[in-house]
Amino acid sequence: MDAFYASVEQRDFPELRGLPVVVGFDGSHGVVSAASYEARKYGVRSAMPIEQAKRHCPELRIVDLRMDVYKEVSSEIHQIFHEYTDLVEPLALDEAFLDVTKNKKGVSLAVNIAREIKERIFKQTKLTASVGVSYNKFLAKVASDMHKPNGIFVVHPLRATQFLEELNVGRFWGVGAKTALIMHKMGIFKGKQLKAISREHLVQVFGKMGLVYYDFVRGIDERPVEPARIRKSVGCEETFMEDLHSETQIILELYHIVLRLTERLAAKNFEGRTLTLKVKWDATTQITRSRTTDKILRLKKDILPLAKELWQEAKVKGKGVRLLGLTVSLAKEANDDRKRNSLEDALFDFLELD
Repeated sequence: MDAFYASVEQRDFPELRGLPVVVGFDGSHGVVSAASYEARKYGVRSAMPIEQAKRHCPELRIVDLRMDVYKEVSSEIHQIFHEYTDLVEPLALDEAFLDVTKNKKGVSLAVNIAREIKERIFKQTKLTASVGVSYNKFLAKVASDMHKPNGIFVVHPLRATQFLEELNVGRFWGVGAKTALIMHKMGIFKGKQLKAISREHLVQVFGKMGLVYYDFVRGIDERPVEPARIRKSVGCEETFMEDLHSETQIILELYHIVLRLTERLAAKNFEGRTLTLKVKWDATTQITRSRTTDKILRLKKDILPLAKELWQEAKVKGKGVRLLGLTVSLAKEANDDRKRNSLEDALFDFLELD
């Protein structure tokens, strides 16, 4: 869906249409949950502090989060999806993978199903959607971002190699702003240059995500669409261009990660009781510390103090911090957190919100 939360607000409140709108808490610690396309023209983005967004756009209109409404609209949209296939894997309230290889309507071309679904969504909800069509999840995800808003983009199997070689690395799923900068310093700007890097070197620099990049740039993604997939954790990580040595810097970065994490927990309606801190000093050396509580971890006031305690347990003097990550998980999954082999979990944990 296109700027989902903000678009719902503009739909429901006509006075907001055509104006730069963000959804979030208008306060000193508020963060942008969603930005309309009018706001994005000013450089306003999701996960940006509200105060910074105001500086970018003094005319910004800020509205409170109405999660119940977004969930209701999301349910309507998913009902439309299920009219075509039961192989629907939600990524978030506003995004999902659909496998329409064998669909209920008997439509032979996936692009025609994409057009029908877009039309149905607009007719029923008055909201626009952007759709990516391809032969695997990674390419479909990338394609969905190519013609936003309200577009359709198809990556045909015979054109996938050329498409990926010419694609800017910043458009690869799992490559955020910080990772893109690291790649640029390595001389990697497009898929063709990424493809020339060995698997071993990518793993050395990016850890397990190096394996993901190696396959993705070759158009390889064998994950099926899994409608019954149960999420066991929700996490956020931040990789720093320069190692952090200052205690003040580290606590500040933990604070920002907690803000992103609470947004993601709310969006996914996830209820976990275990918080895990990951600290990495180089590409291969990291430690984790976990704590399980009696209460559900969803709010900043509960997560931030716990994150600080875990940091005090984990820190090692004389080492610069290259990466910090926080994950909320189901209690019984805490000890297995490092053993997860789900690519979605790796991607969601690694994604850097712009």
